[in-house]
Amino acid sequence: MLPRDRLEDLETELEKLESRLPEIYASGDQRATRDAGRRHAELKPVVDAWCDYKRNEVDLREAKEMLGAETDAEMRDFLRGEVGDKEHALADLEARLRELLLPRDPNDGRNVIVEIRGAVGGEEANLWAGDLLRMYQRYAEAHGWKVEMLASQPSEMGGFRDVTFVVKGPDAWARLKYEAGVHRVQRVPVTESQGRVHTSAATVAVLPEAEEIAVDIDPNDLEIDVYRSTGPGGQSVNTTDSAVRITHKPSGLVVTCQDEKSQLQNKEKAMRILRSRLLQIEQERQQQELSSARRSQVKSGDRSDKSRTYNFKENRVTDHRVGQTWHSLDQVLQGQLDEIVGALATAERAEQLGAAE
Repeated sequence: MLPRDRLEDLETELEKLESRLPEIYASGDQRATRDAGRRHAELKPVVDAWCDYKRNEVDLREAKEMLGAETDAEMRDFLRGEVGDKEHALADLEARLRELLLPRDPNDGRNVIVEIRGAVGGEEANLWAGDLLRMYQRYAEAHGWKVEMLASQPSEMGGFRDVTFVVKGPDAWARLKYEAGVHRVQRVPVTESQGRVHTSAATVAVLPEAEEIAVDIDPNDLEIDVYRSTGPGGQSVNTTDSAVRITHKPSGLVVTCQDEKSQLQNKEKAMRILRSRLLQIEQERQQQELSSARRSQVKSGDRSDKSRTYNFKENRVTDHRVGQTWHSLDQVLQGQLDEIVGALATAERAEQLGAAE
């Protein structure tokens, strides 16, 4: 049975919100406007489906009443078809409503901070981290999202020991959250002289970007160090102490940033990363999980610890969480990830619906 009282309450809430929207927009309060717009976007599809459901209920009841009173055989056959169509439509609408009523991800609508690190495999893992960065940049471009680099440590052959960036877009979190984990690659590395296939891995952590008001950080809990930026091989790339290292003493989290020439800009970017990590940890604490989001997402980075495998010889991508394989690695690396993301989203919804039932 559908929770009719709850659905009626949501319909009333939407009516009240829509009557207040002109006043909210005219107030100039950006936060109130954003919150109202977000809530309206949440309520509208639920209420629309609920109104469709109620209309179909009325139509079904009327069709059944007419069928009971009808004596003409041909007309009875027509009405039986009408009853069947309405029952089918109601079943579809009920399924849609159950899905729409699932708890929303609290991070939906947030920008996303992505951290990619070369893990097992030496320089080949660093090169693979660079390939993943470019894959996500192309995926973001295809969806009209903006990408802002926050921090990086380039490797000697053009890859990255680690790279951190922000993806800005209203649905960035909803799509990119599934990318967290260990991404394993099987290919012949440029560092291999015998033509043998190697297995390497890079880890991807996906964090919701925290607003300043979402995470309260006591300045006394921070230890801030400055030093000179370094490039591949450790050589100095800056003659001033512009690189910043921030240590959050209560949690032990350490964030470094050296990409900008300005110490102030590096500090600002490092604080954005720190706030997002602390937000994720707090959310996980509230969910009674023991590890931080980043550690739970990337695990050890070992070759055997994998979320997805990319096999170049077979042009194959396998996502081990849903047990599906796509023979389109070349397209995936060009940023065509929607099919994989769709499979993961479908699996998540099925699990949530099973738990709700």
